[in-house]
Amino acid sequence: MRFVLAAAACLGGVSPALADDPDPIFKKSTVWRPLTPNDKLAVYGVDDPAVGGVACHYTVPEKGGIKGGLGLAEEVSDISLACRQIGPIQFKAKFEQGEVMIKERRSLLFKTMQIVRGCDAKRNVLVYLVYSDRVVEGSPKNSTSSVPIMPWGPEAAAPRCAEWVKN
Repeated sequence: MRFVLAAAACLGGVSPALADDPDPIFKKSTVWRPLTPNDKLAVYGVDDPAVGGVACHYTVPEKGGIKGGLGLAEEVSDISLACRQIGPIQFKAKFEQGEVMIKERRSLLFKTMQIVRGCDAKRNVLVYLVYSDRVVEGSPKNSTSSVPIMPWGPEAAAPRCAEWVKN
């Protein structure tokens, strides 16, 4: 198993994420396999590194079986996403529309999952999109979550995300 993990790291098994590594919340088995790991749904949490006060949770399927147990299975593209304001919004730096917040590999070589962020300036809402891509054919499966920027605390004013988007 150590060899597989070392090989995955050398091949870029997990891309360096822009956000801190996601926190595993829980996993739930979906397919029972008698002698190998079960297929599971895994829920993770991550804080937006460029916008304090926003956290996202996403659920990804994880393949079991022999290939899944060895880290060789290509994961499916079904990913769900929910992002919420969890404190006062604090922009740390300007960002581009569609800027990558986190990127992870979903197979050894060709598939990645990305969470990207944007700003709906008219509504003062942060918009997060999760999708997977594949070098050759891509994937149309995606999920979107919106975070309306609200005042936090008795005297706080809500910042405008439009002021933090790079032109």
